[in-house]
Amino acid sequence: MVEHRATPFDLVFESAAPTTFPAIRQILAQEERDPRDRDAFLMVRETLLLLRELRPDEGLGEGIDQLAALVHHAYLYWDSGSVTLEVSSAQLPQLVSQPSTQQPGDRGPHAAYLHLPERRIWAQVVQGQAQEPLDGFFHYASLEPGQLRMLGIFGMFPDRQGFSVVEVAGSRPSPLIRPDGSPLFSSTLPGGAAAGLYSLVGEEELLELGWRAAQLGAENREAAAKLPILSS
Repeated sequence: MVEHRATPFDLVFESAAPTTFPAIRQILAQEERDPRDRDAFLMVRETLLLLRELRPDEGLGEGIDQLAALVHHAYLYWDSGSVTLEVSSAQLPQLVSQPSTQQPGDRGPHAAYLHLPERRIWAQVVQGQAQEPLDGFFHYASLEPGQLRMLGIFGMFPDRQGFSVVEVAGSRPSPLIRPDGSPLFSSTLPGGAAAGLYSLVGEEELLELGWRAAQLGAENREAAAKLPILSS
């Protein structure tokens, strides 16, 4: 039996989803607002109450924007059917070495959470602190045509309460070149390359990875939908 791998939604929103999210959906529908409109989403009373509930007692300061992004992505994930996609360990080398030939807007990614192989891609989320592994990311097609909005989830360790988030948005980046000339996504960790690890350097690399992985995840979902249904 394959062990279930928890998503950030499982860890944070399992209790809110059955009650708060349906109420938000009803209000947005009544007001005929697109759920991807974050300003409209944050004006809903139930959203503000949920943010207040999730906010730690000591406050968040500038981190309130990150919490708002997490809640919005989680809601869209739920509203789209809680679809979780996977990039396998076998697919990862191709993902980081060969950019997709598709152009932004050819296939707008649906809201979903995409799991990456555990502890294979790392990044320094906070300047001056240790690198953290990328568990995966929420993503959805933005209101702006040809734009992807994604929320990377870093540092999901069993003994850690919480995780780090980084949100990026935009069209497919132009071909990226690292300042030091090293290959895109190559590891910056000592011995990382020999261990089969990869690194993200800067938000543009995260966005590029998001475009590649979201498209690969959509291809995986389409391939699974075409499989014959076997009766027992």
